[in-house]
Amino acid sequence: MFVKITNAGGYQYVRLVENYRENGKVKQRVLFNFGRLDILKDDPAFKNIVKKLSDIVAETTTENAKAVTIESEEDISDAVVKNWGYIVYRKLWQELEIDKFLKGKAAKERKIKFDVDKVSFLMTIQRLIEPMSKLRTYHQRSKYFGFEEDIDLNQLYRCLDFLDSVKEDLETYLYQRNKDLFKMVVDVVFYDVTTIYFESCRADELKNFGFSKDNKVNEVQVVLGLLVDKEGRPIGYELFPGNTIDSKTMVKILRKLKEKFSIDKIIIVADKGLNSRINLKMIKEAGYDYIVASRLKNASKEILDEVFNEEGYKRLDGKRCLNAEEIYGDEFKYKVLERTNIVKDEEGKEFKIEENLIITYSSKRAKKDKEDRERLVRKAKELLENKGSITALEKKGARKYLKKKSKSEEYVLDEEAIKRDEKFDGYYAIQTSKKDMDVEEVLGAYHDLWKIEQSFRVMKSCLEVRPIYHFTESRIKGHFVICFLAFLLQRTLEYILRRKGKGISSERIMEAIYSMNFFEIEIKGKKYLIKQKIEGEAGDILNVMKIKGPKNFMTYEEGLEFIGISK
Repeated sequence: MFVKITNAGGYQYVRLVENYRENGKVKQRVLFNFGRLDILKDDPAFKNIVKKLSDIVAETTTENAKAVTIESEEDISDAVVKNWGYIVYRKLWQELEIDKFLKGKAAKERKIKFDVDKVSFLMTIQRLIEPMSKLRTYHQRSKYFGFEEDIDLNQLYRCLDFLDSVKEDLETYLYQRNKDLFKMVVDVVFYDVTTIYFESCRADELKNFGFSKDNKVNEVQVVLGLLVDKEGRPIGYELFPGNTIDSKTMVKILRKLKEKFSIDKIIIVADKGLNSRINLKMIKEAGYDYIVASRLKNASKEILDEVFNEEGYKRLDGKRCLNAEEIYGDEFKYKVLERTNIVKDEEGKEFKIEENLIITYSSKRAKKDKEDRERLVRKAKELLENKGSITALEKKGARKYLKKKSKSEEYVLDEEAIKRDEKFDGYYAIQTSKKDMDVEEVLGAYHDLWKIEQSFRVMKSCLEVRPIYHFTESRIKGHFVICFLAFLLQRTLEYILRRKGKGISSERIMEAIYSMNFFEIEIKGKKYLIKQKIEGEAGDILNVMKIKGPKNFMTYEEGLEFIGISK
């Protein structure tokens, strides 16, 4: 038995061939068509599969096994690749009892006549492993072993409507399951907002034009507010019309935390985009505390005098913050100012919040601030050389370093603005209502805000939440439920691996699961499965999840039994 390369139709094809004797003459017959050489040569599993096929044919012609006599090329089909690695996510799905929840909700809907659990899971794993549209998901469903039949395209779209209808209950259910299953303690919550755009310029009540964090000025968008815990796992989310400003999202999020999740005591960590006096007042009235970035350049003269006064600053204790130099640079100092933040409501009634303002200086931040400013100054000079590109839009980016000459329409470089910003290089401020919290704990909590920024990056890149092609509100919202479920499974898997000392990134997890495949072949009408070799991190994931991999060679029925799907 050997591999033979033949030419046909302008391509080279790889075939598994064996010699046999007939009427005293040596002849050849094709046992297996691998496909085109130009595609196969980059496949690391190709060489292994040749050897496995040789062993399989030998095994199936022994006296102790059912003989499979291959008489001609037509007796054996081309190989089809089927992914089985998704069972890692399926195990989490079942441990979180998402299947139980969905089936229970669907049982109460008379119009639901399809398996919402299976359809929802298909869309979720597609979002995890290889994000694509629902139409392509339907056409590509057969690449997941066990999903070849019993699903039609309309079921995917109807399932989105169903998921939208159960979203609120599902969130509450999953929050409780996470608490029970992983002993999740929610004492710090990170909250941030991003925008998700559509391939459309048609606005409605949900999709609308607004400030895009993706710089998509010609597409409508929605605003997504996301809550994650200190391990980076999502707790819940809300969608807002595309023209909603960040600070206006807080009311609904606080109501979710209080009413849906019944959280009484919590610290909300957020960036300065959510720092408004009204928001801070609402957080305190809800019984919570906050740690938020403060707009230092907008501070009062009294505060700024303290910022630039060297007296009162303390150095960070390196023994208590072992990675301080990595985070802050070789110089870091801070100063704490106690103050009363006075907020007035719509009726003019004052609300007092006692808080600490923590002013910090970092050499690492100073270097970054300088580099950012110099980049904008260079851009401002380029704008001056091309005056047609200078607009009357709000001063931001490089525009903030340009000004008009007095009594003239001509723009010049604003040297005063440049010098004013230079004074703030390295300085940053954080305000917190948690006055009894250690300063370094406050700084650590705020530093961990990167977890939600990373969450948005994962959702936008790995899971490809954007762009969105749905147009009805219900299906848009159903699409976000799928993304939320995918993100929850991904973050939960990362958390489990991390606890076992296996820090594997989102991208590498997806690659590992994508590599867990069967080669499905058909010999004389009977289907067989050949396992692609499991290597590296794929094996680590299976070990941590306590999943025993499949046998090297199985019948189709054995494969269904392996993944837990009945025939």
